This record gives sequence, structure tokens and C-alpha cells, in this order.
Amino acid sequence: MVLTHHKLKDQGSRTLGLHEDTGEYKLDPLTDPGGGEVQEKIKALLSEIVAKVNDLFEGELTDDDKLVYVNNVLKGKLLESDLLVQQASSNTKEQFASSPDLNTALMNAIMDALAAHTTMSTQALDSERVRKGLKDILLGPAQLYEALRLRGEGAPGA
Repeated sequence: MVLTHHKLKDQGSRTLGLHEDTGEYKLDPLTDPGGGEVQEKIKALLSEIVAKVNDLFEGELTDDDKLVYVNNVLKGKLLESDLLVQQASSNTKEQFASSPDLNTALMNAIMDALAAHTTMSTQALDSERVRKGLKDILLGPAQLYEALRLRGEGAPGA
């Protein structure tokens, strides 16, 4: 599709009566960024995940390692299952929790995650091109530099 013509036409000025009573419109004042209750709920859920996962895994793992593994990797794999979507839609949480399909899907998600991460890590270790691409992604859309700067601003003595 190619735009071949366009036309601008002055239609004069118009009054926008946004409130029928007064003809005025006032915006509610902005609150502090991130001051919403939703973020507090999410933060509490993430803290709960980390606390529960801490009891499951041992070794040199950061809280982020554990959180990403459970909340992104495994949960993401499980969300791909149409069968689990159907069962969650049709059952209570308690009924869903006892589903043998959930246990099977969890085992498959763990194996898929291991295979995918092993494959990607092996390719990254074996290829300068892949490492350069990862670096470009991290410094570009993943905003690693900006995240590190923000973290540094919050550090004691910064």
C-alpha cells in the first residue's frame, strides 16, 4: 500500500466541552510513580515465591535465579499447555492441584527448560557470533546498562 495523496483542510477552531456542566475538564493529580497498590501485591507475591523456593533448592543460587526459574521459565512452559488451561477453567484450585496432568506437565516443563537452557548455553559458549548477539540484545532492548546504572544509584555511597 502506498499513500499517493493527502489533503489538509482547516475546519476552524472548536470548543471541546468535556464536562457538560462546566465545560471544563480537570485531570486528577499524578501520584508517585510505582506508588500503586498493585505493585505492592506483586512484590509480596514475588517475595513469597522466593521464600518458598529457598526451602527447595541448595547451592550457589541467587534469589533472581530461583525467581526466574519458577515464575518465568516453569510457569511460562506450563502456560503453554491447552490441557492445563482447560482444566484450570473447569475446576476449583484444589481440584486442579490434584490433577495428574499437572504433575506430568510440571515434569515435562522441567525437562524442557533443562534442554532449552542447555542448548542455548552450549550455543553461546561455542559461538562468538551468539555471544555478540546476546551482548547487543542486553545492551539494546534488554536495557542492561540502564538497569545497572539504576542499581548503582541505589547503592550505599552512590
